[in-house]
Amino acid sequence: MLRLLPLCLALAPAVGLADDIPLVSEVSAVTLYPNGASIIRDVPFSMPAGAHQLILTDLPRTTPLASVRVAVEGAVMGSVSARTDFVPPRTEEDSAALEAARAEVERLEAAMREARAQIEAIRLEAEAAEARVAFLDKLGEGEGVAQMDVAALRDLVGMIGEETLAALQTAHDAQRRADTADRDLKDLREELDRARKALAALVPERADRAMLAVAVSADAATEGQLTVTYNTGDAGWTPVYDLRLDRAGETLRIARGAFVAQTTGENWSDVAMTLSTVRPSEQTSPSDIWPWLRRIFDPEDLQTKTLMREQMEDDSFAGALAEPAIEAPVMVEEAQASFDGLAVTYTYPGTVSVASGADRVRLALGELETDVDLVAQAVPISDPTAFLMASVTNDTGELILPTPEASFYLDGRFIGQQYLDLIPAGGEADLSFGPIDGLRLTRTVLDRNEGDRGVITRSNELTEEVRIEVENLTGETWPLRVLDRVPFSEQEDLEIEWQAQPRPTEQDVDGKRGVLVWTFDLAPGQTQQIALSHSLEWPEGMRLR
Repeated sequence: MLRLLPLCLALAPAVGLADDIPLVSEVSAVTLYPNGASIIRDVPFSMPAGAHQLILTDLPRTTPLASVRVAVEGAVMGSVSARTDFVPPRTEEDSAALEAARAEVERLEAAMREARAQIEAIRLEAEAAEARVAFLDKLGEGEGVAQMDVAALRDLVGMIGEETLAALQTAHDAQRRADTADRDLKDLREELDRARKALAALVPERADRAMLAVAVSADAATEGQLTVTYNTGDAGWTPVYDLRLDRAGETLRIARGAFVAQTTGENWSDVAMTLSTVRPSEQTSPSDIWPWLRRIFDPEDLQTKTLMREQMEDDSFAGALAEPAIEAPVMVEEAQASFDGLAVTYTYPGTVSVASGADRVRLALGELETDVDLVAQAVPISDPTAFLMASVTNDTGELILPTPEASFYLDGRFIGQQYLDLIPAGGEADLSFGPIDGLRLTRTVLDRNEGDRGVITRSNELTEEVRIEVENLTGETWPLRVLDRVPFSEQEDLEIEWQAQPRPTEQDVDGKRGVLVWTFDLAPGQTQQIALSHSLEWPEGMRLR
């Protein structure tokens, strides 16, 4: 809620006291980016005719003042000034929830003090009764007792007995009432503890703020609205997805969501929330490219010149002859923009409240559904079992953003959380939905010959034979995709030959040289074997890496 303060704020001489109109503002709308946010504060105001200054002293101190933009409706806007130092104190206006929580804590603390006082009073009664008993005991031991006649002594004994009994009963009753009151105090302690925790959960805001002064003027008394917009890096959102695979229907449902958090120093209450995939904090323009100068040189000539230069340095003639250095290519490796001209905006219905530095609010953004192709992918060189993979083409027309917050479910069963890479509209991806324990993988090296000399780094021949086995211990037929590899060479002197039985379905998979893939269906109880071998030859005296 936006309110006009009843009191004027004392400002520095640069701001005229007589014409100041102090205002109180709150965040009304936010556009969140993955890292950063654009914030809007809409502040209504009333002003008499003439020139005045609209004063805000409740912007977060971390607000980048250079990003502040101001618009005024209902008056003519003049200059705008902002500062983070020498800011007048703002009127603290606690929320109704905070005031109620504090009042409840104070009420319970007073009740606790009263209860403890009552218990102490009861225990004092018990102590007084015990003192009476002690006095009566001493009374029966006085020196005059022995001189008393029988009748007087009988009366004294009777009185001491009656008074002692009464005192003991009083002490016992007081102790019982004190114990009962103490047990009742336990409930009050727990209630006070809960109230204190509820108060602590109402996150306090930072006291330090920035100030904004806007000069306005009007020919007549008017009402208007001040709109303040600025950017901050102290907020953002992270995509979150629940990917649910229906294996029977070969469909994938993607429940989209977002985790929203902010550390601006002020709590957002009932703000209009928009999420954008635009990344203003990242690269926003293409990289520059520079000429690439290449040179050739004679290694022997370079070695001779190097020896000459070292000799001259030893003779203290360094610098008398400077050889031009070989210029390395100027190549700057820069990250590319994740979204080239493509952005998605989510407008959240209703309003959202986010406490600074405390809340991590999850927003639901609807569901997407698409068809998938299922395959069991096996990598025997690394894994003992195959994994269920879903090949998906993003035909939803929307961007699937990269995030570490992706949970995978198979037929309603949670599989695990994985990092999800970017899947643009029309893009393809292979998603893993966990191991298939009944598809067992074995990779056995049958023979390895390192040459006659037996030292692998200096031999001129290396051969290796491998047997791969895939066994289906499940009760259903699985489409298999088995991956393995053979070495490759980019040197003429290093000759590599390889053989496979059966021949692989595909070579150099995904542009990875030497990576092979076999695709086939494997029925229940069956085992598929793959024989793979390779040989390497290189000149004598060369080393193999």
